[in-house]
Amino acid sequence: MRLQTKYHGEIEWDQDLKWAFENGIPGFPEEKEFIILPLPENEVFMIMQSLKSPDIAFVLTSPFSFFTDYEFELDVQTIESLEIETEEDVQVMVILTVHEPFSKTTANLQAPIIINIKNNKSKQVVLNDKKYKTKHLLLSENYEKVKE
Repeated sequence: MRLQTKYHGEIEWDQDLKWAFENGIPGFPEEKEFIILPLPENEVFMIMQSLKSPDIAFVLTSPFSFFTDYEFELDVQTIESLEIETEEDVQVMVILTVHEPFSKTTANLQAPIIINIKNNKSKQVVLNDKKYKTKHLLLSENYEKVKE
């Protein structure tokens, strides 16, 4: 199948790559199907592209690559709705807000994307843990100093 995307132009995609969000995602309740597209020469960041709207796409990353102490427990309703059987079924991603310069980019740790990799059922879960916010600096504040 062919798909017009926000960042990759028109592409061919495989039905097996589709992530299904039964209730959409917060702020986009009508967007219920996405695919993940890698970024060229980059294994850390990827694009979650809407199958319905070419102009809706989000930059994602694994939170564990940047926040080694990030942890939370899924509620029973999420586990049941995604049909999660074991911890190994789960992939966790977070949406980034990319800023210029990149050192100002933030990660939404309060609302991770949870994917059951066995069936591709997905959900953006809003955590009630007050230590996580919608805008955590992705890189340390010393990134620009180190980069120079």
